[in-house]
Amino acid sequence: MTSGLKSISLVFAGGGTGGHLFPALAIAQRVGELAGESCQKKIVLVGTVRGIEYRLRESLSLPLQLIDIRGMARRLAFSNLAVPFLVVKSLWQSRALLKAHRPDLVVGTGGYVCWPVLRMAAMMGITTVLQEQNSYPGVVTRQLAGSAARIYLGFDEARQFLPNTTPIVTTGNPVRKSVLSGDRRQALEHFKLDPARRTVLVLGGSQGARSINAAISKSLWAGSLERGYQLLWQTGEREFNHVAGSLGSAAQGHVLFPFEQRMDLVYAAADMVIARSGAISLAEIEAGGLPALLIPYPHAAGDHQRMNAKASVSRGFAEVINPDDLDSIDLLAQIVAMDRDGRIERMRQTLRQHTVGRKPAVDVIAEDIIRLVVKAQEARVDR
Repeated sequence: MTSGLKSISLVFAGGGTGGHLFPALAIAQRVGELAGESCQKKIVLVGTVRGIEYRLRESLSLPLQLIDIRGMARRLAFSNLAVPFLVVKSLWQSRALLKAHRPDLVVGTGGYVCWPVLRMAAMMGITTVLQEQNSYPGVVTRQLAGSAARIYLGFDEARQFLPNTTPIVTTGNPVRKSVLSGDRRQALEHFKLDPARRTVLVLGGSQGARSINAAISKSLWAGSLERGYQLLWQTGEREFNHVAGSLGSAAQGHVLFPFEQRMDLVYAAADMVIARSGAISLAEIEAGGLPALLIPYPHAAGDHQRMNAKASVSRGFAEVINPDDLDSIDLLAQIVAMDRDGRIERMRQTLRQHTVGRKPAVDVIAEDIIRLVVKAQEARVDR
């Protein structure tokens, strides 16, 4: 795609978690590539000091601008009293930021930081678009949907919860190009894994999943993982010392790590996955062609992880276990059985067929954003 743009100015608002941050980074990178080297680009990310974007600020591919906003606690809390004042402050901060950057378009990828930025952009007559990752839209997406020029959906199931007055496009979720660039041989060497054994990747998110960690530990102690298999296990930073310490000799022959920046190597080393069903994790797992055994996080807002998992199962990419059944199910025995009876291979073939000839979601979104930018610039010239 040749954009023909001489300049492009974008503001991305999204963060708090990787599920909101990584889509913004993926889209921004692809827009920059499609706009071309001759195009003057000014693209910034808006976040908060409380989000993952601030912790990763030194390695971000975009300049980070900060505003003061936080979400309401889901329980009665004294801190909720400050939220209305922060909303007003963040709206004024967003106004100043938008006046300084004069964006052609503002992109929201979720999280509470989106609300003041996109609300103020709409009030100022700036075009806004939303990218919703989950099968049940977040509260910010639902509130801002009516003023958006476009909503890009990761799951078509989300459409029913959004107004039909806003143009909606189901694209799938954008995946960072770097995540899919891993080399298997390099990955196995990096983690010191045995290339003759099948690798089961265990993911519980960057913070880990205590219930999944406990279930995997129980399976290892029971000797449920056969000799031809090995674990590549992300325990989460909070759980790593406890899990590694409690396993002792049962961890021999397996690789445990708290968190890994090089997710390209993590996915390249894996043959199958046991994971939560966060939208971006699912998108990366599916893009990597990895069959999955999913355990949805039961306390996700709107039960969206369960809905995400249901959508993946319906497409033949995964099987799901009810989190309430974790105590009675041997997770490692379950995924070995799936591999032995051919279910893993059938999922892998389905995943391959799904991606053949299909344009990546990040390309579809980036190309459409460029078209909207061109339209916005032309409208300004006409005025």
